[in-house]
Amino acid sequence: MSGKTTRGANGGGSIRKRSDGRWEARYSLGFDPKTGKQIQKSIYGKTQKEVRQKLNQVNIEIDEGTYTEPSKMKVSSWLDEWLKNYIGNVKGSTVKSYQDHVRLNIKPYIGEIQLSKLSTAMVQSMYNELLREKGLSPKTIKNVHGVLHRALDQAMKMGYIKINPLNAVMLPRIEKPQIKPMEDEALLYFLKEIKGNPYELVF
Repeated sequence: MSGKTTRGANGGGSIRKRSDGRWEARYSLGFDPKTGKQIQKSIYGKTQKEVRQKLNQVNIEIDEGTYTEPSKMKVSSWLDEWLKNYIGNVKGSTVKSYQDHVRLNIKPYIGEIQLSKLSTAMVQSMYNELLREKGLSPKTIKNVHGVLHRALDQAMKMGYIKINPLNAVMLPRIEKPQIKPMEDEALLYFLKEIKGNPYELVF
């Protein structure tokens, strides 16, 4: 590794630039009772600022007792964390929609899977089941996909996962209903029937 090492803002780790150009933050989770050695973990990012923000968040979670090692965190735990802290300033109705999709259409299918082990195939299987077994419309599944994609994008930014498995998922096609225009005879009959109607001009 190369570059100057700096202490994390909360004193709970160090930040340095690697020889490959990435930045790395190392932090401690205490000591292993068996070996007596310090348990150290790393977070990576493209910039020093990005890594420092991640390190600060980890230190806050450690101090509050809410920290979970990324490798052991379940999808359900991350979704709860994301809904609580990372959805941004959105409308109340949007928050309710996110919560409903997470509770009804995501957690029952992949909630118990470790976040770091979630794969494209697992999510694809979930979408297929939502479509065929639960009977959700392609449009609703697209909305579920949007919620989950945002949550996993944030997990990737936090360094919990390396890639977003949803990038390779195939969504069911949304079929647009075809509009069949009236035949001339039917159109003339329709215009005759609405003559004098208050909404004649609208029609």
